[in-house]
Amino acid sequence: MGLRDLTAYLRRLGLDARPPATSAGLADLHRAHAGTIPFENLDILLGRPIRLDVGSLVAKLVDARRGGYCFEQNTLFSAALEDLGFAVTPLAARVRLGDRRDSARTHMCLAVRADGRDWLSDVGFGGGGLWEPLPLEPGGEVRQGGWRFRLVDDGRERVLQSAGPQGWRDLYAFTLEPQLPIDYVVANHYTSTHSDSTFTKIPVVQRTRADGAEAIRGHVLQTMRPGEAIVETPAPAGDALLALLRERFGLDFPDGTRFVPPHSPLGSAA
Repeated sequence: MGLRDLTAYLRRLGLDARPPATSAGLADLHRAHAGTIPFENLDILLGRPIRLDVGSLVAKLVDARRGGYCFEQNTLFSAALEDLGFAVTPLAARVRLGDRRDSARTHMCLAVRADGRDWLSDVGFGGGGLWEPLPLEPGGEVRQGGWRFRLVDDGRERVLQSAGPQGWRDLYAFTLEPQLPIDYVVANHYTSTHSDSTFTKIPVVQRTRADGAEAIRGHVLQTMRPGEAIVETPAPAGDALLALLRERFGLDFPDGTRFVPPHSPLGSAA
């Protein structure tokens, strides 16, 4: 499953040359993707389906310069990696975000082989995820820019954790069982349509850098710095929100666009 135009994808990331199929090349591509293509769920609130075929993902994330959430981001990233000669194993995770209760496997991440080692790679986590690939085996903390991550074992699962002002926090738990495309179709259907899914309730947008991140979650604008408490301020509404999306997240929508939850009494999005 490859890209119809790898050059256009690399250009979208600001890369002039093909990264080599090495751990250094993987890290370069991971940083470029994570820092350029924002995490966002806005098509759901516009009443549009989330399509996971590579052609649709290129049209949206590359040609239209939009963002997407985990299934979109990591499917596109995986296709690019395979075109570059990497061996990729798609995985599924249970999102924790500090909550250890069992949840469904509604997050997509990747195991990527490079330089004789397996790396956890994930450019599509909207809760303060990886800036660079992380060695897949459990171990001590790894610094990525200002962020700190580690993998730990928890029974049959492996858990990605990030360091914050209150210590280590679980982000998500996963196993090494390879996933099939149909597994993501089912999870994507729940995530994008079910009334209990966060993504059908509020806008979620995030853009990450090596030294921080900004996010919109519902009516709140969050500013994050590694190791510091999240700073929250009210997010604007209406056309002021569209201006914020354009200026801070690189997402351009026509004036008058409104993001309405599909299960809202207001009905479908405008």
